[in-house]
Amino acid sequence: MDFSIPKHITELLGQIDEFIDREIMPLQHQDDNDRFFDHRREWARTDFEHGGLPRKEWEDLLREMRKRADKAGFLRLALPEEFGGRNIGNLAMAIIREHLAAKGLGLFNDLQNESSVVGNFPQVLMMRDFGTEEQKKTVLPGMLNGTVRLAFGLTEPKHGSDATWMETRAVKDGNGWRINGEKMWNTGVHVASHDMVFCRTSGNDGDARGLTCIIVPMDDPGVKIEEYMWTFNMPTDHARVSFKDVWVPDSAVFGPVDNGLVLARHFVHENRIRQAASGLGAAQYCINESVDYANTRKPFGKPLSRNQAIQWPLVELQTEAEMLRWLIYRTAWEMDRMTGPEIQLYLSDKVSMCNYKGNNLVCNAADWAMQVHGGWGYSRHKQFEHIYRHHRRYRITEGSDQIQIRNVAGHMFGFIGKNQRRDH
Repeated sequence: MDFSIPKHITELLGQIDEFIDREIMPLQHQDDNDRFFDHRREWARTDFEHGGLPRKEWEDLLREMRKRADKAGFLRLALPEEFGGRNIGNLAMAIIREHLAAKGLGLFNDLQNESSVVGNFPQVLMMRDFGTEEQKKTVLPGMLNGTVRLAFGLTEPKHGSDATWMETRAVKDGNGWRINGEKMWNTGVHVASHDMVFCRTSGNDGDARGLTCIIVPMDDPGVKIEEYMWTFNMPTDHARVSFKDVWVPDSAVFGPVDNGLVLARHFVHENRIRQAASGLGAAQYCINESVDYANTRKPFGKPLSRNQAIQWPLVELQTEAEMLRWLIYRTAWEMDRMTGPEIQLYLSDKVSMCNYKGNNLVCNAADWAMQVHGGWGYSRHKQFEHIYRHHRRYRITEGSDQIQIRNVAGHMFGFIGKNQRRDH
């Protein structure tokens, strides 16, 4: 077996690093843009007087970064060639995500906003695979050039992981649908032109079938942003949104009627493996910074690193990082050799393992980095609190730790997947 990283990926990492040094870091350093990344970052990014939303200057800077990355040919690397990408695959994306996160916080990769010089575009691929010909002609080009922005409305105030119990309803009304309901943690609606709203269109509560995704214009008078939910990790763009007697035509239906969960599951494995890789990279950053600090800090006349109480926890974290790294690489490599349905059947458990272990590892590494750095670690002059606050949410979103573990158990005990037993 060959465990070396393919040459084309290492070359790509070098090209990305060179682009970051040439164009992105100078942009970060000009006009005091460093305020968005140093100890002032939370205040600089957050418009506390207007719902805690991201400040316009912050989002403008991210937009400029993405524009430059797109011009340089990096932003769309993961997309197929038909959308201006290079379809580089899951292994390459995992390695790139880990590499960028291991650099620490910067304009080149700030996942608090899911923003990076190498972008992730799950909704573009959803539109390619499930959109009507009309939607592909009208909506898809806007998604690529930024004039159409889709938010994602699945979770509700009373329903999260139990999406099949959602209360939002869409009833057939003439040549369209009338929607009533409410969504929670509806991310990005402050700049979205449309919202992908999942509704029950038939069946009973708890049924997997009977759910439909409908694209709703945000400027419809029946759509109301009720409030923005302040979170552990500010700024916030996570809203509670209500829909009252919103009518949309049949052409607004996105994907198959009554089988909308295929959209919610689409690309989930790619998202989870990339998230795990980012967590691994951020954990490695915390470990590296802690080792460097322990070697230079000299309390009581000797380096902090001489103390086994400092060494051993970092050894444990580094060991976990090494084991996780190769599980992520192997799983991503296998994903590149399978179709979506095959991944669901044969690899879903491995993706879940990567995801929940990666999310836990980075939280533990950030916490220990704070401890090693003492007062500095607790301050906002180091990045550890920011890393912790950002990555802590992934132990809840994209499938909580418990959802991921349940998925692994389902494969192990034969309830789902390749080992599924007939008596279940």
